[in-house]
Amino acid sequence: MPVPRLVIAAPASGSGKTTVATGLMALLAARGLAVSPHKVGPDYIDAGYHALATGRPGRNLDAYLCGTELIGPLFAHGAAGCDVAVVEGVMGLYDGAAGQGELASTAQVAKLLRAPVVLVVDASSQSRSVAALVHGFASWDPEVRIGGVILNKVGSDRHEALLREALDESGVPVLGALRRAAEIETPSRHLGLVPVAERRAEAVDVVRGLAERVRAGCDVEGLLRLARSAPPLEAEAWDAGGAVRETGGGARGGPVVAVAGGAAFTFSYSEHAELLRAAGADVVVFDPLRDGQLPPGTRGVVIGGGFPEVYAAELGANEPLRKAVAELARSGAPVAAECAGLLYLARSLDGAPMCGVLDADARMSERLTLGYREAVAVGDSVLAAAGTRLRGHEFHRTVLEPGAGAAPAWGLVRPERRVEGFVQRGVHASYLHTHWAAAPAMAQRFVERCVA
Repeated sequence: MPVPRLVIAAPASGSGKTTVATGLMALLAARGLAVSPHKVGPDYIDAGYHALATGRPGRNLDAYLCGTELIGPLFAHGAAGCDVAVVEGVMGLYDGAAGQGELASTAQVAKLLRAPVVLVVDASSQSRSVAALVHGFASWDPEVRIGGVILNKVGSDRHEALLREALDESGVPVLGALRRAAEIETPSRHLGLVPVAERRAEAVDVVRGLAERVRAGCDVEGLLRLARSAPPLEAEAWDAGGAVRETGGGARGGPVVAVAGGAAFTFSYSEHAELLRAAGADVVVFDPLRDGQLPPGTRGVVIGGGFPEVYAAELGANEPLRKAVAELARSGAPVAAECAGLLYLARSLDGAPMCGVLDADARMSERLTLGYREAVAVGDSVLAAAGTRLRGHEFHRTVLEPGAGAAPAWGLVRPERRVEGFVQRGVHASYLHTHWAAAPAMAQRFVERCVA
């Protein structure tokens, strides 16, 4: 698969990866190129900005959640028919799953994709030392090909000249220098950037501004030449239909599966809806902030992650939809909820009434719960048979005060041992974010339960 491709990486978080990656995607798309956007790791929010920049789904490449064997196929699936692919890294170039070496790091994904890396360096507090930093990153793993450097947060012409002079001896070409420009920084809050769906008009302007910064400060032709130097990738594109058929399943009955969307529920991997459709579902998106009822004929509901805590009052005020979700759950219909969906199914969230499906109350907390998890299904549910093993990711600043009446969904076995989530009748609700491409049987099982 001869797709030109680049990985945009950095020595550490906060160096400017998202600025460069999103700006480059938008600039190339504005030139008329079909750009395939990708994000290393589990982050949903950056992928939303990538989608806005390119007009194509932002797709995640997470070697922990999906396994190393799916990185090439998932990339090929997203990049099919594209002129160039841009992959934004996660954290620092060599940072991955804690205590597991290079697993899930940007470096590992770059090697799996045989893609050249552009290192974005925050140069705001250094001059000649930048050469030592770049040399260290370029020589740490000989299998990682660092093909260029972009200097970010450069203070002046003199500062840029000193940086370039130092890097002349490193053997790594400088492919751009961006000045400090706080006026177009994207706003953040407790879990990272504010999602595109919450600020679309403003986000469009921000993405345009990032594209202009890249155009003015980077050697775009040099970046394209580097992308075209990537060798062919030997990977067969992932296919949702094929993945479902490999589970022994197939299209079943066409039940309507309502998937939560809108500003409060923005966290979802594109492959989830693709797998549901491949399993036979008619996927219909609904907005719990605006819609008073579930889509006509709904046989199952999927509620992914997002920021319901920001919209607790509005979600609570939509009493007709809360009652509709509760009635569907009481009927035994399949309901799958992750993180934000779990909070929405609770009795209350920061005092605002939620659906009341679960005997639990949720509230914001000072503590951030973050990290990869290995999990085992404690019992049978609409998503998994007892004993099913998979990997997930937890990322929230809320806590639940549960009552009784529900079994746990998962037994977490690494890095800590505890039970988590709820299973009752057709409801499976958990803080754990999962990637169904690694477990397509979950989509097939869910649709089968909708048909039944």
